[in-house]
This record gives sequence, structure tokens and C-alpha cells, in this order.
Amino acid sequence: MERFVIDAADARRIAVGDALVVADDGAGEVVRVARAVPGFVDLHCHGARGFDFGTCTIDEARRAAEFHLDRGVTGLVASVATAPLDEMRAAIVRLRGLVAEGVLAGIHLEGPYLSPRRRGVHAPDLLRLPDRGEVRALLDAGEGAVRVVTLAPELPGARDVIADIVDAGAVAAAGHTDASADEMRAAIDAGVRLVTHAFNGMRPLHHRDPGAIAVALTDERVTLELIVDGQHVADEVIDLVRRLAPGRLAFVSDAMSATGCVDGRYEVAGSVVEVADGIARSAADGALAGSTETLGDAVDRFAALFAPTTDELAAVSSITASRLLGLPIPLTPGAPADVVAWTDVGERRVLRAGRWLR
Repeated sequence: MERFVIDAADARRIAVGDALVVADDGAGEVVRVARAVPGFVDLHCHGARGFDFGTCTIDEARRAAEFHLDRGVTGLVASVATAPLDEMRAAIVRLRGLVAEGVLAGIHLEGPYLSPRRRGVHAPDLLRLPDRGEVRALLDAGEGAVRVVTLAPELPGARDVIADIVDAGAVAAAGHTDASADEMRAAIDAGVRLVTHAFNGMRPLHHRDPGAIAVALTDERVTLELIVDGQHVADEVIDLVRRLAPGRLAFVSDAMSATGCVDGRYEVAGSVVEVADGIARSAADGALAGSTETLGDAVDRFAALFAPTTDELAAVSSITASRLLGLPIPLTPGAPADVVAWTDVGERRVLRAGRWLR
């Protein structure tokens, strides 16, 4: 039986205790659960309900965030994919207010400084070489809301940009990269601390050409994102990463706008995407184009595959990402009362700021 207490004086925060008593609007509700973990934190999510965080309105962004919250994501980082710089800046300005409100945990820029060789569905004509002035302008537009920036660290000018990202208090991430092992080591020394959707959009692992992924797996300074939807990486690879990098693995959804929608045609990062049987692929070349599943779906799948301990489940779904972003760790004294709980009949319930959502 998981045991924790919501502070009676402040229902939004976890206190210390030996009984599971949850206050809701002062009335109080007792909920007995079989398992509880901190609310999920998704570092990489492009949208839902037909809405893309890079192009949608503020109201549409709220609705997309609510979709993921209902499925357990209490900390959502909105990903803005490659687009013309003025459009990316406009998206940052729109979304930064939702970060200030706590609807979003931050903004993630995925592009446009990516490798043409590992671009996935990011439109080639929109890719750019890293430029310090451009990146500073994008970071400034966020007024602290931009928390993660993904770039290919082998590109000319990338190391100076990495330093600027870190100086701004954001996380520098290596992704959509063709970096060699030596280039990845240099990038980590410069400040890279995250790998965007590990194995996807990067040079494959080879025993004589290990590339960025081998360095990331063996460097304790680096956190690795992983998409656990049954499409992006094989189950054996999931097991490999959890064994090699315990405490450094963070599941992400990489959910695109088609999440929660019917199959059909959508657009991501300037490219047309076709979704069939819930799998999103580029209409041009069939490359995977993000996911249509939530982080909650990934957690359920992982639990069914590997029967992880509660501690491991909490780490991959929340704690590792929270630490990377510098967020308080839920389910610790004084932290926000954000919890995902399973009852003894397998029902999943979500607590946000001390209130049960479902």
C-alpha cells in the first residue's frame, strides 16, 4: 500500500504522514491505492486533438494540454518543431503565458538547427546552421519559458550556441544529429545534457562507429529520451537502455497533433504526414513522424513488458525529467501534490495540485 498525505493546510502540497488522506476543496476524500507515482512529466510533446503547439491558438493549446493531463501528464513541455524563425518566435510568445500559468512546464524547440541527413520529417528547406543571434532572440522571446533546445551538435557554430542555451538556463539537447562519438563528447563537454528521442533521428550504433548514442549511453552526465510506443524502438532496446542508464532514462510521448484523433493527413515541421492505424509517417518517404500515443500509454506498455518496481516507473515517467528541468519532485515533502495512482482494480486516477481530476 502506497502511503502519503496531502497537507490539510495546503491541499496542493505533499506533507509527511502514514495514511492516505487527500483533501479536495477542503472537503477531503480518502482514496486507497495499490500504486502511486509522481505525476508524469513529458519533455517532448507536439500536441493533441488536432492541435500543434507550433501553430495553434492559446485556447487550442490549453485543450491539447488538458488531453495529456487527463492521462496523467501533470508536467507538459510543449514542443515547437522546425518552422520559419518568425513563426517559431510567434509560437513561443503565444505559449509563454501558459508556462507562467502552470498549464505548461516549459517550451521545447526542436529545430531548425538539425542535420539534413537525420532530419526525419523536418522540412529540408527550413533547416538552418546554428546562429547565436537567432538562438538568443528565440530564448529572449520566451522570457525564461524555453526550457529545452534540440540541435545537431556537429553543425558549424553549434558549440557556441550550446553555451548560450546553458547560460540562459535551458537544457541543450542533441538530436536529429549525425554526430560522431568525438563530436558528441565535445558537445557534452560544451553543455549538452539530453538526447532527443534516443536512437531516432541519429547515426545508428555500430561497433566501429559508435556515434552519439554510444557516448550518451556511457556518459553519466546525459539523460536519454525514449519513445515507448512499440514503433520507434524495439522492446529489446528499451530493456538495454534501462539496464545501461538507470536514473538517466526519461520516457517521452513525442505526441503529434493527431494524438486523440482519427487517421488521416496532418502536417508536422513543414511536411505532410499520413497517420494509418495510429502510426504517423512522412507522406514523402515513410519516415516515422512522431507518435500518436501519450506518456500514460508508454507507462502502461512499459509496466506490462517489464513489471518494473514503483521506483523505476516513477523515475522513467517523472523524476528524471523533473530533475533535468529543475522542477520540484512530486511525492516528496513540500512538493506539489501531483500524483498518478492506480487502485487495486487497476483504475488510474490523476491528482493535480491536490485535486482529483479523474
